This record gives sequence, C-alpha cells and structure tokens, in this order.
Amino acid sequence: MAGRGLCADCFKGTLRGDAQPTGTVETIHGSPCYVARPPADQQPLGIIVIIPDAFGWELLNSRALADVYARRGPFTVYLPDFMDGKAVPARTLSLMDKATAPTSLLTTLSKKPWWWVQAIADMLPFVWGSREGVVKPRIHNFFRALRNSNPEGKVGVAGFCWGGRYAVLLCGNQIGNSNDGEESLVDCGFTAHPSMLSIPRDITAVNIPLGVANGDDDAFMGREKMNMLKKVLLEDKSDQGHEVVVYDGAKHGFAVRGDPRDPKQTEHGLKAEDQAVAWFRRQFS
Repeated sequence: MAGRGLCADCFKGTLRGDAQPTGTVETIHGSPCYVARPPADQQPLGIIVIIPDAFGWELLNSRALADVYARRGPFTVYLPDFMDGKAVPARTLSLMDKATAPTSLLTTLSKKPWWWVQAIADMLPFVWGSREGVVKPRIHNFFRALRNSNPEGKVGVAGFCWGGRYAVLLCGNQIGNSNDGEESLVDCGFTAHPSMLSIPRDITAVNIPLGVANGDDDAFMGREKMNMLKKVLLEDKSDQGHEVVVYDGAKHGFAVRGDPRDPKQTEHGLKAEDQAVAWFRRQFS
C-alpha cells in the first residue's frame, strides 16, 4: 500500500497577483468562508465546497477559482477555513522557490539555510493544526450542517492537494458516521493532484462519483499510484461513473498554483477548470 504524506511541491507554485476576488467573506455554519455566487439572473445548479491546498481559504488563487466555478456553473461555491487560521502563508511560495532553485555556492551557503528556516517555520503551524484528527470533525460538522440546511439540494466537493484527500474520503463515506446509517454528505466529488492518500485503500472505499485530474508523473500521485487509481475507479468500479483525466507533463499544483508564464502549465490549469465545471454540471443535472 502506497503511504501518505506531503511532498515539497505541495508548498511550491505561483501566487496569482492578478486575481481580484469578486465574492464575499461570510460565516457559514460556524466557519469563516469565502462565498462565490453566480450572476443574479442565474439559478445555481448546486453547491460546491472547495477544500483547498495547504495555503488555505485566503489564497487568491483559490478564491479566483471559486469565482470561476460560480460564474461558469452556475454554482454557489463555498471556500471555508477548515484550518482554523493555521494555513501556510502565501509568502512561503516564494521562499520555497528560492530555497529549491539552483544557485551559486555562495548563495547556497549564505542564504538558502535562512530561506529553509523561514519556510519550515511557516509550515509548522499548518502541519500541527491541520492534522487529520483535528480537521475531520470540522469537515464533518460543516457538511452535516450543509446537508441539514439544504436537504433537497445537490452538494459537491472539490479538493486540491491537501484538500484532495478529504474530497476522496467524503466520496467514500469515510468522514462522519455512514456506518451508523448517516446519509452521504456529498453527491459527487472532484480532486486535482491530491496528496496524503493511502493507495489503493482510500480509492477502494469510494462509492460516490469522483472526478480526478492529475499529471502523468505527479510528485505525489506518480505513475504507479495513478495506474492503481485508474484500475480501481475505471475498471473495478466502472458502474459508478467515475472520471480520471491525466494531463501529460502537468506539475503538482497545476490546477491552482500553476505558473502563468509557462504556456503548457497554463493550458493544463484551464483544462482542469473545464473538466471540473463540466463534471459538476453533469452530476448536478
């Protein structure tokens, strides 16, 4: 069984300095939440809850993605703070880029150690404050309240990197008390470049339609893991309507933190956006 964990690429990528979020910050079911809604003349097809990567609900990239989903769906999109304010700060993106880039010997010896110290210090509150035993109850309580408040509406989850694990668990009824007869908390799920999954165990448990977007040799979900995932979802569970799209050359984080200066990564990110919107439209119809 392939083990769980985070990779260095989970903390790297590009900050969308150009993004100007159009949603609102509200308290939804007790959690601070970024809310993106469709245009006033459009009725949302359902609700999508984004469980973000390690950079949390305030990252401009994630908020911009929520806006796009809401507009193109049309959907109501919630981006809650499941990390209780302990997300990795956005500045860590540039620190990790500098710490891992090839440099001169002088820079390697004089500056890189300090960059690494700063980056690790930024990560520690997230690693401790967002461990599974703490986060799972928060996620369960939010989705349970959402179901109770909207029993007839469609609910989907979209998880990226760190959040991808919890999207998969929700699609396998592994969050909450499903064994005690509790109904499924979501109707469908989508994940791009998920991390921390136990393969094939977490995938084998999936029984709710799940869409997956991943690179062909992702830093966490590499070829071997993807082959196992595809076998389980597309062969063993072919009657459940899952979808797996592999993007050749896509780097970990491409759906949220891809480098806009790299045309290929930009293309992959836009295609993953198209995939997610089309997936939720089909599931909510």
